[in-house]
Amino acid sequence: MSFDRLSAAEQGRAGRNNSNNPPARSSLAGGSYTDDPDFTRLYQDLTNKLFKLNGNNQRLSGEISHLGTRRDTPRVRERVHELIEESRDLFKSVGEGVKKIQTWEDVTPTQKYHQQKLSRDFTTSLTEFQSLQRTALEKQKASVSALQSTLPPSTTSPSSTSHPPLSGSPGSQQQQLLLQEQELARLAPQDEVDFQEALILEREEEIRNIEQGVGDLNVLFQQVAQIVNEQGETLDTIVNNVENVRDDTRGADRELRSAARYQKNARSKACCLLLILVVILTVVLLAVFLG
Repeated sequence: MSFDRLSAAEQGRAGRNNSNNPPARSSLAGGSYTDDPDFTRLYQDLTNKLFKLNGNNQRLSGEISHLGTRRDTPRVRERVHELIEESRDLFKSVGEGVKKIQTWEDVTPTQKYHQQKLSRDFTTSLTEFQSLQRTALEKQKASVSALQSTLPPSTTSPSSTSHPPLSGSPGSQQQQLLLQEQELARLAPQDEVDFQEALILEREEEIRNIEQGVGDLNVLFQQVAQIVNEQGETLDTIVNNVENVRDDTRGADRELRSAARYQKNARSKACCLLLILVVILTVVLLAVFLG
């Protein structure tokens, strides 16, 4: 059997073995590999959540624009509250996923690109949401200040007002009726005042929740930024190592070329010396035989 046929037979057996035992990663053109399925699944899930968060930001921006205007209603404030709470929880979930995917080990160049894109999109979306929260916070504070300015000054309670003793005279009865009307007139605004105070307390609670949410997301933003910076420093180190290896390889290649030239020259000199010895030996032998 010839050498070519033997090589073809070995390649055929290798192909059958590879078909029975497929690699963990499917090969692509150019010798590269597809991404890790777990990485791809996590990246796709985070991308979908970021898409939803961007939609929430657009809706929240529209609802916040109604605050403090004629279109400001309890339903609008309820939608603002719901969107903020939903987006806040979703940002925390996405932030944990971003931190996990940023610390993924043995990433390919494609995965590295996905890491950078995901962190960039997350930072942009979170920054926009934080800005919307601050706008809502400012409008809530302005609303509370406006409500507080409409509250009347404290008046004497009806129970502390002295009433003249009842008598059977018509003048006393008229005075008593007048006092009762005044008490009723005070009670009606008091209900409105109670409602305004309850509304102020409710909005102050919303302000505290928004401030707490802004603080929590700021911490998350700083954590993600720190991880991204660390990954950037690691990438710079890898790039420097690659450049050093490239320089070392070039140096080794130059040395190998120089050694090859030296060996070639030495071989040429050896051949020349051998040829000279052969000529001398031939002359000597001819001289011996002819003599």
